[in-house]
Amino acid sequence: MQKRRLGNSNLEVSAIGLGCMGLDYAYSHTLEKKESISLLQAAVERGVTFFDTAEMYGPFTNEELVGEALKPYRDRVVIATKFGIKLQDGKQVQDSHPSSIRQSVEGSLQRLQTDAIDLYYQHRVDTQVPIEDVAGTIKDLIGEGKIKHWGLSEPGVQTIRRAHAVQPVTAVESEYSLWWRRPEEALLPTLEELGIGFVPFSPLGKGFLTGSISKDTKFDKSDFRSIVPRFTPEALDANQSLVDLLKQVANQKKATAAQIALAWILAQKPWIVPIPGTTKLHRLEENIGAANIELTQTELQSIDEALTRIKVAGNRYPEELEKRTGL
Repeated sequence: MQKRRLGNSNLEVSAIGLGCMGLDYAYSHTLEKKESISLLQAAVERGVTFFDTAEMYGPFTNEELVGEALKPYRDRVVIATKFGIKLQDGKQVQDSHPSSIRQSVEGSLQRLQTDAIDLYYQHRVDTQVPIEDVAGTIKDLIGEGKIKHWGLSEPGVQTIRRAHAVQPVTAVESEYSLWWRRPEEALLPTLEELGIGFVPFSPLGKGFLTGSISKDTKFDKSDFRSIVPRFTPEALDANQSLVDLLKQVANQKKATAAQIALAWILAQKPWIVPIPGTTKLHRLEENIGAANIELTQTELQSIDEALTRIKVAGNRYPEELEKRTGL
């Protein structure tokens, strides 16, 4: 597996990471603990060194899973986790007060069975706490050796600049894929200017860009996609032309639609590291294979030109969740 460096930092990771959330959280198809551990360890054996989890996933169970599975390989892997979202009366609320961050980091260290967190993200911006206070707390934790690097998830560019001025940000994690390209407008230029790495989650459009989902697909109410406007039957039908484009390119490259979607992201910038998630070994191997596919400039231009003729239907989040992003 090729390696990539996140921005100007010294943090080097596999070109493709693994998003661990879906192993036991947010989707209807999850794995038993033993199966999850087996999949995580299979990823390490195939060259993946970058694993993404969060305190909120479960809550807590996902970190425990990752910690147990990766303990035998701890010196070979980079573990990213997140703080700042709590469950309160069954609802998610932001909480990045310094005392809460300190409480969260201790819990995460214990669950991940490690002495230091490689990359610690603020899960969502907390409008009640100045980002300078958050960055200052992180700076102290880095000084104490509990965190090695830090980042932000779904922030706006002004928040990034303010945070970076207090404690250099190693990576920003936000959604980015062939059907969600808004980061190209302001986020990517800002990250390039500041020397910050970019970690796209949902690089396969929550499964849609693999070509395995159609307008007839039914989502269980426990599946996050059941409340996403982009996953209504009407939107899925309207967006099918995007998958058709990927399949067309995939046939020419002797690859799969998912591999082309990931290869396209990798071709955008050398400091971008996508973190597709999966619960299936064959999908894991398929995703890893994308790192070996090189799209030529002609092919990339052809894809971009085709994309200009495709209008993506449906919002990526319900309104309530979208309000928490880009702050």
